[in-house]
Amino acid sequence: MALSKEQIAQRIARELKDGFYVNLGIGIPTLVANYVPKDIEIMLQSENGLLGMGEFPTEENVDADLINAGKQTVTCAKGASFFDSAESFAMIRGGHVDLTVLGAFEVDQKGNIASWMIPGKLVKGMGGAMDLVAGAENIIVAMTHANKHGVSKILKECSLPLTGVQCVKKIVSDLAVLELIDGKFHLLERAPGISVEEIVEKTEAELVISGDIPEMTFN
Repeated sequence: MALSKEQIAQRIARELKDGFYVNLGIGIPTLVANYVPKDIEIMLQSENGLLGMGEFPTEENVDADLINAGKQTVTCAKGASFFDSAESFAMIRGGHVDLTVLGAFEVDQKGNIASWMIPGKLVKGMGGAMDLVAGAENIIVAMTHANKHGVSKILKECSLPLTGVQCVKKIVSDLAVLELIDGKFHLLERAPGISVEEIVEKTEAELVISGDIPEMTFN
């Protein structure tokens, strides 16, 4: 079966490295905060001015004054700091974020990402996404592999307005883990119970398959 949102976040959490400064975008990426491995220390950054974001709060420790960029209530880790948005974006634009995880409407095999608007639909605004994809060392996209009609969202070329160009390094979808190398997506892992054939069928972009493709693990 395709992965749940929580399982996508769990798999992305395995990409975190000790000492990383990480920005989590709105949606599925925010769930990654709940699955940070216990044997590493990272700092989660929110572009509204929080460094050291923790797990989502329980009902007992909700503080309405502590929110992330998506206006969700959050907790703070030991050593957290608060600052204004100018300092926050100086951190982002200065290249001090090691990894950004964000969602997308489309990604293509050039590494381009479209994540902020669909023409003719309500546009909430760019937010910090354009700065993040331009400034971070590494970009991982959390997304569904296809839309509700079964049409691929992993394309040869994006059709929607771009958020960033040639920036995506890896995709963790509800079907697969893909890594972009030299203009081609390499299939690294597949969701448990999902066949390589189904992934190929739902991927418009060029896909490289080498040897047996293992199923994802989450521990």
